[in-house]
Amino acid sequence: MMKYLQKLGKSLMLPVACLPAAGILMGIGYMISPSVMSGVGTPNAIAFFLVKAGGAIIDNMAILFAIGVAVGMADDHDGTAALAGIVCWLMIQQILSPAVVATLKGIDVSEVNAAFSKVNNQFIGILSGIIGSMCYNRFKNTKLPDALSFFSGKRSVAIVTALAALVASLVLFFVWPIVYSGLVAFGEAIISLGAVGAGIYGFFNRLLIPVGLHHALNSVFWFDVAGINDIANFWGGTGTYGVTGMYMTGFFPVMMFGLPAAALAMYHTAKPGRKKQAYGLLFAAAVCSFFTGVTEPLEFAFMFLAPGLYLIHAILTGISLTICALLPVRAGFNFSAGFVDWFLSLRVPMAQNPLLLIPIGLVYGVVYYIVFRFAITKFNFKTPGREDDDIDESKVTLANNDYTQVASIILEGLGGKGNITSIDNCITRLRLEIKDYTQVDEKKIKSAGVAGVIRPSKNNVQVVVGTQVQFVADEFKKLCK
Repeated sequence: MMKYLQKLGKSLMLPVACLPAAGILMGIGYMISPSVMSGVGTPNAIAFFLVKAGGAIIDNMAILFAIGVAVGMADDHDGTAALAGIVCWLMIQQILSPAVVATLKGIDVSEVNAAFSKVNNQFIGILSGIIGSMCYNRFKNTKLPDALSFFSGKRSVAIVTALAALVASLVLFFVWPIVYSGLVAFGEAIISLGAVGAGIYGFFNRLLIPVGLHHALNSVFWFDVAGINDIANFWGGTGTYGVTGMYMTGFFPVMMFGLPAAALAMYHTAKPGRKKQAYGLLFAAAVCSFFTGVTEPLEFAFMFLAPGLYLIHAILTGISLTICALLPVRAGFNFSAGFVDWFLSLRVPMAQNPLLLIPIGLVYGVVYYIVFRFAITKFNFKTPGREDDDIDESKVTLANNDYTQVASIILEGLGGKGNITSIDNCITRLRLEIKDYTQVDEKKIKSAGVAGVIRPSKNNVQVVVGTQVQFVADEFKKLCK
């Protein structure tokens, strides 16, 4: 299970890398004109342009995940899997849209469960990618009768995926509103717990992000589902001074200081050969979290690679909300709990000692760094730069730069293409499944100039090629066709 989650986490790296740029664009836009999206008056053209540009990515994050997961989880990372993921995504979105659900149930759209207005989320995107990749892996080599031969092989994948999407939509049709409504009821139940309730909300808010159900809890505390309406009351000055904002304030220390400190801890614990690569992702995500409060680029970078570490993050978030709810400090946000919204809330009447969030945040940043660094090293969590594939093999260089010849020698050493059942590659290795392990000639494989051969099981062989592995893998696949 952990291996599967880590593979899923690695598959998310490509789409996650798109998110920091979007968050920064939106943050700059809101700094230029805080009221750019208020709908009042004529918006500042530059700010509006930047916010919309960033929003094009942030608002469609789930689609990026559907594509990234589908390709990343596919055996050979073929683009057909991406098409399958999009097919699944589009069908689920259409079938579970409020208008379609209203027609299916024979009711007015206004009577449709609110859950169906929250189907466009990361969980559905990831689910679509998984379904698309599973259909691709299972049916990419399907052979049909001559009369249907046009739909053989990879052309059959989209058709099978459409059928799988119908089944998934049918299950979600009944399950999704039950789960969503249950979380809303849970949120309403913990309101009476005061600061402790705020902490419980913060914990589950983070814990539910991977499945996209945090919106259900948010609607209870941030909007007018249960009469709290924290966001509107804070900015409209219609709340209770010293109370309003308690379900937002605790996010500021986490997003502005905690997560950036966690990124620093992950960078410091990355293995030497991958620090530079980890820096590129973590620095951009940390800046995005601090300035805009957009945390997904950072959270999705480790939530599946190290779910235990993400649980720690959720606990720390809950503690932050409890502490801030107990202290005489209140701040709020329109977009998210980043520097931009904190700065804008300084002069809002409902704000209470908002400057105290800076020392609180600095202390919390130290806590995050110490806890994350200790947990990563103690439990060997696979954060960015610490994956199983992440070793000094990145420094390996092939003795022969003729990738076709290298692939040919490796294939010969593995017993020929008839002995190969699966081909994959990571950052530095060819990962192969074979039929007969007795046909493997390690000496022959090493004569290609590779660094080594690893045999983790009877029918699995890993060839350490180095950072040029993609070129060798491409040639290897051609030879095996």
